[in-house]
Amino acid sequence: MDLGLTGKTALVTAASRGLGKAAALALAAEGARVVFSSHSEKIHSAAEEIQSHTGQLPLAIQADLTQPEDIRALVQQTIESCGHIDILIINAGGPPPGNFLNLTPDDWRSAIDLTLMSTVHLCYEVIPHMKKAGSGSIVTSQSFTVKQPLDNLVLSNALRMAVIGLMKSLANELGPHGIRVNSINPAWTRTERVTQLLQHRAGVRNTTIEEETAQITADIPLGRMGTPEEFGRTIAWLVSPAASFIHGHALMFDGGEVRAAL
Repeated sequence: MDLGLTGKTALVTAASRGLGKAAALALAAEGARVVFSSHSEKIHSAAEEIQSHTGQLPLAIQADLTQPEDIRALVQQTIESCGHIDILIINAGGPPPGNFLNLTPDDWRSAIDLTLMSTVHLCYEVIPHMKKAGSGSIVTSQSFTVKQPLDNLVLSNALRMAVIGLMKSLANELGPHGIRVNSINPAWTRTERVTQLLQHRAGVRNTTIEEETAQITADIPLGRMGTPEEFGRTIAWLVSPAASFIHGHALMFDGGEVRAAL
């Protein structure tokens, strides 16, 4: 199925590894012109990896999403290079774990900058260009915890819900301008980071990676974690004309783990 992404410009943030890189790879494979950012120097090797798989070399720009001036420069460079932004994939690393009384107000301020304000600043910079074009697609990658909070993740549980509220509000505002706004909310997905986490858990608990995986996937009706490739394909579909009537939606990428009816 041709998703109709050839020639579209997609800006993907925090894409040097994991789910962000999976999204960038899938969009490039569908013919989109990909610009992606990361605060890490690994972004350049990620760009080469995407080129080796797709034949297209993404424009890689280092940017710290907690710094508004970096976001402003990222969007400006994208416009200067490509002329327009048709797709915005908002992705950022999650805030640190912790229970409420173990965290400080400074922890909250840092997490707000990373999770919520990065989204706010990206939208401020990108939306005017999409409104001028009369079209666009915005997707923010959050977490299945917006429907089913996890213990010891109070920062993520609270702030990702704030981002979903922003996306729902923007869907109402921007739909009349031809701009679709959605979120994707992944559960356990077998990225490099998750593999490292499983290794750490196994070491601490004197178990194996297989045992830790089995414990996690026991709550997933499909009986396994998602893959980065599946996530990337889902993102590509969601931002594409193939999903042209999907708007204001919080899509769960969780293998059925969240049991809520709505």
